[in-house]
Amino acid sequence: MFVEIRTEAFEPWQELMDFQRQMSGVSGKYGATTAFVGTMRDFNEGNEVQGMFLEHYPRMTEKHLEMIAAEAMQRWELLDVLIIHRVGEIRPDDPIVLVAAWTAHRAAAFEAARYLIEELKSRAPFWKKESLSEGERWVAKNTPAD
Repeated sequence: MFVEIRTEAFEPWQELMDFQRQMSGVSGKYGATTAFVGTMRDFNEGNEVQGMFLEHYPRMTEKHLEMIAAEAMQRWELLDVLIIHRVGEIRPDDPIVLVAAWTAHRAAAFEAARYLIEELKSRAPFWKKESLSEGERWVAKNTPAD
C-alpha cells in the first residue's frame, strides 16, 4: 500500500508502471489492475475555470488516505493499492489524483478502485479554491457522484 501527496505534477501512467514493477511478492498473483486518473477540467458550475489551488492539512490528509486504502485492503482481497494526490497550484488538464488496485479478479479490482476514489472525494480533507476570470471562489465538497 502506497499513499503520497505531491505538490509537483506527475505522469499517472508512468507512476502506475513504476509502482507495479516495484511490487514485491505478487508476480503472477494479480489478474487485474484497475486505475482511475482524475484531471482538472476547465469548467465548473457554469463558469470557465483557469486554475485551482488545492489546500490540505498534510499529516491529517495523509492519515485519511491511508485509512481509506487500508479499508479497501480489508474489504477486498487486494494485493496492493496506490494513491497519489496533487495539492497546490493546478491547471486544466493536470492530473490531480491516481488510485489503483491490484487483485486476482477484475470484479474486486473495479469495486475497490471505485471505493477508493469515492471515499477519497467524500472523506479526505481537501479544499479547492478556483481561479475564474471574475475572481476566486472556494468550492463546496464534492459528492460521490461528481
